[in-house]
Parts: sequence; C-alpha cells; structure tokens
Amino acid sequence: MKATEVPRIAGAYLFEPTPYGDERGFFCRTFDADVVRSVGLDPAAFVQDSVSRSVRGVLRGMHLRSGAGEAKLVRCSYGRIFDVVVDLRPHSPTYLGRASFELSGETQATLYVPAGCAHGFQSLTDTSDVSYRIDRPHDPAEDVTIAFDDPDLAIDWPLPVTSMSERDRRAPSLAEVLKHREG
Repeated sequence: MKATEVPRIAGAYLFEPTPYGDERGFFCRTFDADVVRSVGLDPAAFVQDSVSRSVRGVLRGMHLRSGAGEAKLVRCSYGRIFDVVVDLRPHSPTYLGRASFELSGETQATLYVPAGCAHGFQSLTDTSDVSYRIDRPHDPAEDVTIAFDDPDLAIDWPLPVTSMSERDRRAPSLAEVLKHREG
C-alpha cells in the first residue's frame, strides 16, 4: 500500500493498496496502521465505521462537521463514485482548494479527508457501496451541508442527479455557510 499526498488539499492523502488477483477474484489490504502512521496520522483515532449504498446518479454531499470537524477515510468498496473534497479550513495553505477522484471497488483506494474539509460524492454505477472510517462519534447537531451545485464550488458532477436527501436539496450556499462560520 502506498500513500500519496493530495496536492490541492493540505493534509489529505490517497492510500492505494496493491490488489492481488487470480481466478477467484482479488485480495488486498484496505487499511494498514503502519502506512497511516507513516504520514503522521494516528490509526487509533478512528472510532466509527459506516457504509452507504447508492444507485447510479445519487449525490451525497457536500457535508462537513462544525466544531472540531471530522476526519475520515473514504473508500468505494463496490462500484464507482466521483468523490470531491473542498478545503474549508481558513488557515490552510489550500483554503478553498478542490480535488476530485474516481474511487472504485476495482482499486479499493482510500481517501483521507482532513477535519474541516467538505466532502461529497456521486454514484457512477448501478450500485456503489462507500465505507467511511470516522475519527469521532457522529453528532447530528454539528452537521453542515453546502449546496452541491453552488457556483462558487463549480463542481462538474459527471451525471445528472437522480436522487439526494432533503437536507442536501435544501442546503445553503458556500457563502452562507462561510458567513455563519465566521459569525
């Protein structure tokens, strides 16, 4: 497994395993504490694992947490997704930077999203399973959502959106979220 720093998002990493394939399919390690530790992250900091299943065109995001934020490891374990991270940490050298990735069950790559960054994805296949490893328990009172189609974000989602949560549909603009965070 190798770790590569994401240039547009300070402190974000892409962890790429080495799948070993044969006639049965493949095997790969999707989490390695030593590799995580090698980039300065504490593997024991992750306290919660979650999974979502989405159908083609479903969009989930853009989400982040207020307060101390939430760091997470995100992996598409089945299918393919278009994954986006936006740096909303005011003192970060990559503040307002954006990065997108295609994560898939074929590669099993894992993206580390630092606390203070917004995250979202769109399912590109009929079924996409996404696994999250999160560094603190979820508190719904800290949920923050930004409009996925905000022109300031200028995210070029690859497919028409077929479905999203009511919360995502009613999400405020990036400017509104930033104003609220500053005030």
